[in-house]
Amino acid sequence: MALTESDLLDAGDDGLMELFGRSRAGDIPKGPLEGTGVIRWGGSGLARPLAWLVRSALWRGKVFSPDGHLSNRMTSFDVLALLAQVYKGPSLVDEQECIVIDYSRISLAARGVRDEMRQVGPDLYLGVVWLFGVRVGWFVLRVPEVGRTFPGDGEAAAG
Repeated sequence: MALTESDLLDAGDDGLMELFGRSRAGDIPKGPLEGTGVIRWGGSGLARPLAWLVRSALWRGKVFSPDGHLSNRMTSFDVLALLAQVYKGPSLVDEQECIVIDYSRISLAARGVRDEMRQVGPDLYLGVVWLFGVRVGWFVLRVPEVGRTFPGDGEAAAG
């Protein structure tokens, strides 16, 4: 059975760490991907409303260029910002290959950020966020599907 963003929101930090450790890097994606932010603490009761809030107001995903760079999709207006280099390299988690999203060389605003991701399902990636070498969060990226809803959509409004 294929994993979904909802499964990853429910997994908790230990579950995400275990899944990341047993997953392979996969291919570097191309084009726009839909994003879901995942917090490290608080469980799914807090993860879903925060994922909805982040997606609604701040971060919506990433756009991968064929030239080895990406931009983050920011705000509900999909403003492209926070550029990074993308390449394969060893993960800070376990020294195994991952897709590295390196902001240090070309982004002043995100200079201390390093994202790493691995493919955990068809068109689904799990990423870990590092800030100055400290693991601070997770994110999920998925190739867009037409007419799709996202984890937390409607749940925060109903709650």
